[in-house]
Amino acid sequence: MELAESHNKKFAFLVEAACRLGAADAKVIPASDVIVENRVTLKCRAGCIGYGKKLTCPPYVPTPDNFRNILSEYRYALLVKFISPAEAEPDVICSIYKYWLDPTAPADMKVAAEKFWKDHFNGTGSFAPMMLELERLAFNAGNPFALAFVNGSCRLCETCNVKGGLCIHPTQARIPEHAVGINMVATAAKAKMPITFPVKGHPELMALLLID
Repeated sequence: MELAESHNKKFAFLVEAACRLGAADAKVIPASDVIVENRVTLKCRAGCIGYGKKLTCPPYVPTPDNFRNILSEYRYALLVKFISPAEAEPDVICSIYKYWLDPTAPADMKVAAEKFWKDHFNGTGSFAPMMLELERLAFNAGNPFALAFVNGSCRLCETCNVKGGLCIHPTQARIPEHAVGINMVATAAKAKMPITFPVKGHPELMALLLID
């Protein structure tokens, strides 16, 4: 369902701000178009080295069922697309975690994987602050429950205060979309701003801002 013209105009300042801050694209959609699936968080449990190690990741964040209830209280969402500066050859990107973490991986592949992640982390470090700025702008425009979700796990601390049970940067730390079950590939496709997957060239990353 397309947003009414009045709402497109109302949130145009957020789309403009996102592009000004460095986003490749941005679009406001109905919150009901955000696709949440239980299977998404299985990838956190079975495919992520950060599972259980960060308070912004499962099992410390709302489950997909919990999040569906939360999402139903929002009317709109701002989708924001970023482009990572990192790039890897197809034969490296197809097994990027294996080449990065496996000590038995071929040396040349390991070097390529390490370069990819170094470029990626260095180049995408500003994306979360951008989403916080968009959250601030939405809040100050009369959306008191505006809340940003970020692509990728939190990088604020070298070791998260999981044992203490409290985030030491609560005003800056935000939850990754997939951690609460958002299928960003499907959501982006539905919004007609698809993510290229499997990755080719520079990875396309999506973030999301809920607007009440």
